Amino acid sequence: MRTSRFFISTLKEAPSEAELVSHRLMLRAGLIKRLASGLYTWMPIGLKVLRKVEAVVREEMNAAGALELLMPAVQPAELWQESGRWDFYGAELLRLKDRHQRDFCFGPTHEEVITDVVRREVKSYRALPLNFYQIQTKFRDEIRPRFGVMRAREFVMKDAYSFHADYESLEETYRVMHRTYCSIFERLGLKFRAVAADTGSIGGTGSHEFHVLADSGEDAIAFCPDSDYAANVELAEAVMPSEKRSDPSIDMIKVATPGAKTIEEVCSYLGVPSKKVVKSLLVISGSGHPHLLLLRGDHQLNEIKLGKIVEGWRFATEEEVQSCMGCRPGYIGPVGSDIAVIADRSVLALSDFVCGANENGFHLAGVNFGRDLAEPARIEDIRNVVHGDESPDGKGFLEICRGIEVGHIFQLRTKYSEKLDASFLDENGQSKIMEMGCYGIGVSRIVAAAIEQNHDEKGICFPEAISPFSIAIVPIGMKKSEAVREAAESLYERLCGMGMDVLFDDRDERPGVMFADMELIGIPHRIVVGERGLKEGKIEYQGRRESAPRNIALEELEAFLKSLCAS
Repeated sequence: MRTSRFFISTLKEAPSEAELVSHRLMLRAGLIKRLASGLYTWMPIGLKVLRKVEAVVREEMNAAGALELLMPAVQPAELWQESGRWDFYGAELLRLKDRHQRDFCFGPTHEEVITDVVRREVKSYRALPLNFYQIQTKFRDEIRPRFGVMRAREFVMKDAYSFHADYESLEETYRVMHRTYCSIFERLGLKFRAVAADTGSIGGTGSHEFHVLADSGEDAIAFCPDSDYAANVELAEAVMPSEKRSDPSIDMIKVATPGAKTIEEVCSYLGVPSKKVVKSLLVISGSGHPHLLLLRGDHQLNEIKLGKIVEGWRFATEEEVQSCMGCRPGYIGPVGSDIAVIADRSVLALSDFVCGANENGFHLAGVNFGRDLAEPARIEDIRNVVHGDESPDGKGFLEICRGIEVGHIFQLRTKYSEKLDASFLDENGQSKIMEMGCYGIGVSRIVAAAIEQNHDEKGICFPEAISPFSIAIVPIGMKKSEAVREAAESLYERLCGMGMDVLFDDRDERPGVMFADMELIGIPHRIVVGERGLKEGKIEYQGRRESAPRNIALEELEAFLKSLCAS
């Protein structure tokens, strides 16, 4: 492609609202243009990247035996009401009415639609299993769209749905999809991790997220470098401490801590480390019962884990804390309280610890279970794991990194098929509900995630598989030099003949402008044709990630081009 026949619209500076690196660079490189909050036009160069991502996803899904279809973006309310999600989904669901005042929504996902298709078409176990997928535009009315296409309201997604006669069949397809996703991200040239995850609002049982590793990632991932263990911090198990609790060494005393309510303030006032303080949190269950949570001072409550233990929980108000504990928040503790206690596993290893005294302005020091208060009746894993925790698989210790979620697979089981009555007749003629799986990839999000992982001070450094062009030819003074024009034209024809995706920068621009644009756009290979080099029998080559150019002799050019093509 010649730049004279293409559209390149680069910027020296990104708009002030662009926060993430990927957002800034996508705007500066002209990949996208903002239309409204969370809505972007994919410009020709950005669309080339998006289509290359789609092509890899499509090839791998087809190879895995999935069948591509395309479902309507606009869906009737009746299906969502039948599944129970019309009201449950909330404000993210964009609702609309047609001219007959019938309710519809713009699909954020397609579980209901595909289940309706299958329940109408499949009646026998002989037609199962089935795995359908589509690559389609979705819409979720985010309350705060941000980070460009990373968290846009309109986005491109690959969503797949499988249907099975039994759970064993679902598990097999789930494993196939797991391998397929790994192949997709490997082909895209991304550093990623597959992690065990919570099923969230989609529901079901088993679930894995696929994260592109990047410092800007919103999700924290716990992994063991000595094994295959990896999980979202929301789900990663904090195992029971292996060390035994020490015997009490001091008496319990009440100490004044005026104005010290936070863990940091208490530790500073008393001169103790946070891991020797027990943090007490009062929560109220959905049925109205209070629970006192105990965690080590340097640990954070995992709200998702707690939600699986205390249904419908919420933090107690200041008035409820005063009523239940007799003091203000910041001074509550388990000693002398008759509130039901849920203690995190790590608390069991503590001795001579500090906790609130249930009296404003006071804490207790030298507190020990079994002497000063009863052993906790209920011990649970209710905290986030931290760097250095033992790995749940017993093969080492955990490290924490950041990740951008770009894929998620679920074992839905019968969550939707039961509500929508997607049934079939088994080999004995008995009616059974289908098992389901769901497998999503954020196609447009992958583009932003790839940039977050692959950039430098000059711009984007696209992986080969998704770069808009493989090679940029930059001729210096082509309008003035016949030799440069002929050499550049000849090189362009040869590379195109080899099947290479080439951008020939035939603009009448200064070399610095052309170099900056090619680096900003992130094209992996750049060949510079100049009059001086041609006189010396050379052209200049530089890889996007290389710090300096190198000269290639013209007689070696054919072999060099073939090596580039092979790579």
